[in-house]
Amino acid sequence: MRSKPPLRPSPQRPDWRLEHFEGGDLERYRALFHRVGDEHLWTLRMLLPEPELRALLADSSLSIYVMVTDDGDDGLLELDFRQPRECEIGLFGVAPPLVGTGAGRWLMNHALEIAWSQPIERFWLHTCTLDHPRALDFYQRTGFVPYERKVEVFDDPRALAITRHNAAPQVPIL
Repeated sequence: MRSKPPLRPSPQRPDWRLEHFEGGDLERYRALFHRVGDEHLWTLRMLLPEPELRALLADSSLSIYVMVTDDGDDGLLELDFRQPRECEIGLFGVAPPLVGTGAGRWLMNHALEIAWSQPIERFWLHTCTLDHPRALDFYQRTGFVPYERKVEVFDDPRALAITRHNAAPQVPIL
């Protein structure tokens, strides 16, 4: 994405709010990471040694936001500004109970507002076949344009005990 698109309609619910995450609470961060990411086999942050994770979360060029609902922490947004004039969505997602409620659109609209409030020329992200089946379409409707495809291979986090053994039942364990 090279310019800010118009925001798409999203619900405005009084029980949804966005909080800037201060990097010190690793327990809260890890719980949210698992809540949002287990069904998509997220492993990125769980593989980092604690000192590296603490340093990353404390980096002022990484802006982390939590979508908080009456049920607690239900969404995660990481905006990475470490490359000059760019912002990458490092992590983006909502907890399974919020899928299909408009919460993802609500969170993405916040991501667009925050990212494009900075002097950036490019806003981008990675997605994969383990993400929600409609993720790519969602990102394209938002205004992102696919530019590359790759094959990546990684160890199953269930087999490594990084996540629940029953996470992502839609993905066979190989």
